[in-house]
Amino acid sequence: MIFGKEKQLKDDIINIGKKLYDLRLVVARSGNLSARLDEKNILITATGTSLGALTAEDIIKVDISNEEEIKAKPLTSEFPLHQLIYKNFLHKVVIHCHPTLVNAYFAVYSDIKALTFETKLYLGSVPVVEQETPSITKPELVIKALKESNLVVIKNHGVVAIADKFSDALYLIETLEEAVKQASVARLFKKDILDGLDKELKEDFAQDSDYLMFSEEHIKEIVNRVNKDEFIAKKGQEMDLTLKLAIKMDGLDKAYKFNFEKGRIIKLDMDADAPFVISAPADVWELIFHGKLDPFVATTQGKMKLQGSLGQLSRWYVPFSRLFAIFKEVKIK
Repeated sequence: MIFGKEKQLKDDIINIGKKLYDLRLVVARSGNLSARLDEKNILITATGTSLGALTAEDIIKVDISNEEEIKAKPLTSEFPLHQLIYKNFLHKVVIHCHPTLVNAYFAVYSDIKALTFETKLYLGSVPVVEQETPSITKPELVIKALKESNLVVIKNHGVVAIADKFSDALYLIETLEEAVKQASVARLFKKDILDGLDKELKEDFAQDSDYLMFSEEHIKEIVNRVNKDEFIAKKGQEMDLTLKLAIKMDGLDKAYKFNFEKGRIIKLDMDADAPFVISAPADVWELIFHGKLDPFVATTQGKMKLQGSLGQLSRWYVPFSRLFAIFKEVKIK
């Protein structure tokens, strides 16, 4: 008999598998699921199983660092991806599935057309990874993409979502499937709405070095550009963008506080004494300053920490979206 955490996790895997099948996000024997049991062990669905009809016997406990044990068990062909995810991230669950509309859309386009604020806030720009085989044989590319977003599309294959709860990972996948439906329906009304999305999957973000990231000169240049931006000035007046917002890099003692008054930054302080404080590790800030990660998305996915209410901050979503666009205009080393 299996009791406690292991039994609960197996029940969770069985339930989420059925839900994925009922939502037609998987069919037949496609897709696989896993959950972190402890520091060494995970639970993962076995090869050849149907996620819609899982039993406890279909879910295997395996030590991700024990190669002999790994070779001896009937693990899914995608086990190397799950293994690498748990070695690189602290997240507790992984969903890999093959949503029909998402697969069809990304077979044609390389980015999602965000038509709602919900899509922009929770998904942003979803990374797309190319693979050359039916199974994921280059998991390191997926790992790199998961640093940008908790949801990644594998072109001509499916999606991978990571989270601390199966429900959160599922919500990301459902949100993307819904965004694809919206884009597809919108195209019926306006044929050219998706024009321009067929860009190269791998953009070259290389740029001439200018400012040391998070240096005083770097942040002052951002302030300078914000205060010259006509769109922020206009929206700042209309929406009364008056607040104090601080940004901080983990591991650095100093922070930068923007004192906004109707869209203008009237003062820059070197402290984090503000009702809203955004903090993140250096690698996350680097993705943001290079335009690969939206700060709102990074916050909703837990890659950045926000002190203060995201709901309150979201009332200024429009001018802040422009602010974050300016972030990437200032070149960093």
